[in-house]
Amino acid sequence: MIVTKNMHIGIKAEPTSTSIDIAVLARSAEDLGFESLWTPEHPVLPVKTSIDVPRAYGEYLDPFVALSRASAVTTTLKLGTGICLIPERNPLILAKEVASIDMVSKGRFILGVGVGSIREETEIMGGDFDHRWTQAREAAEAMKILWREEEAEFYGNYYNFPPVFCFPKPVQKPHPPIVLGSKSSNVFSRIIQWGDGWIPNNVTPQDIRHGRKQLDDLARASGRDPASLLITVFEPAADPDLVARFAAAGADRVVLPLTSASSKEVLSEMEQIASWACT
Repeated sequence: MIVTKNMHIGIKAEPTSTSIDIAVLARSAEDLGFESLWTPEHPVLPVKTSIDVPRAYGEYLDPFVALSRASAVTTTLKLGTGICLIPERNPLILAKEVASIDMVSKGRFILGVGVGSIREETEIMGGDFDHRWTQAREAAEAMKILWREEEAEFYGNYYNFPPVFCFPKPVQKPHPPIVLGSKSSNVFSRIIQWGDGWIPNNVTPQDIRHGRKQLDDLARASGRDPASLLITVFEPAADPDLVARFAAAGADRVVLPLTSASSKEVLSEMEQIASWACT
């Protein structure tokens, strides 16, 4: 497809009230040959936080609304959350949102998930910051039951519900891919237990080579197909040599960030990337 065989190239957009219309961006991305479009999530940004946080985090549109708009003007572009903060969402509602966007996009959705690093945000939204990966796993388990069962019920430490109807069901079976965004040493065992891939950021080709081996070894030991666990490198520099090195290290996809703001600049930037990244 691009710089190297079988490597997929996606782009990350940060839609806000002042950015390019996500529908315009998505249509152009598909026309240029990009494989996927990803958007981030921060439901709220606390005014006071214990760590430094970019003010822009408080401006993002809801990713499911943005990606639904993108799905309406595209036919092949995959649509992903990069990332959805699942400890900050109720799995009953999130399961319906995921299934709904997968339905309207005809099976093009990828659920990128993470747990966040802003304690104040997680706690405002009702999450257990100190055990947020445990909570995330339980939420994912509950959603899988909601997606699979006609009458779904779940009883856990964080979420409990009696038999319910939850429709629509996702187009992708058994559900859209769930890819985990983390660089924790435990991320590979978590992927094997309840995920479908890895979507790290701020990594090197060496990190990816190590991660690919870890995933492959754990997958074989657990009876999973290593080829089914895709690695997506999130937000590396838009450099063809670097992308080729990530591909050689075992990555299946890179998602390149858009740095421009205005519509004209964003479209020009995408065209420049597509000139070497897409066919």
